[in-house]
Amino acid sequence: MIRILSAGLIGLVFGAGIVISGMGNPAKVLNFFDIFGTWDPSLMLVMGSALAVTFIGYRFVLKRPMPVFDKVFHLPTKTTIDKPLVIGSAMFGIGWGIAGFCPGGVIPALGSGNIQPFMFVMAMIAGIAATTVLRTRATKAA
Repeated sequence: MIRILSAGLIGLVFGAGIVISGMGNPAKVLNFFDIFGTWDPSLMLVMGSALAVTFIGYRFVLKRPMPVFDKVFHLPTKTTIDKPLVIGSAMFGIGWGIAGFCPGGVIPALGSGNIQPFMFVMAMIAGIAATTVLRTRATKAA
């Protein structure tokens, strides 16, 4: 139960950060990408702050022998840059640039009541399902 409450609290803090920073607003995000037009560099501060918190937080947390609510840290072990990573990253960036939403920013935007975040989430779920099917087929064929 404490794990669920902890995850919920962390999600609320993350969502509040997304909303307060404006990353849940696609117009603000698209203005960030419009360097030669209505460029809004304020999201650089948000991203820089997130990198700083992550950099410092990982060093602090990983000094612990184990997480507070688990027996091991679940960190990525893959260190190679391969085709799926490059393609997935490119699709993420293109989707973010077209829609103005990223997967983290769209979840708090669902609370706005607008149809666009729901459409984005449905497209994201369809993309996840299609990728899962394609990767499963590729694994079986290999």
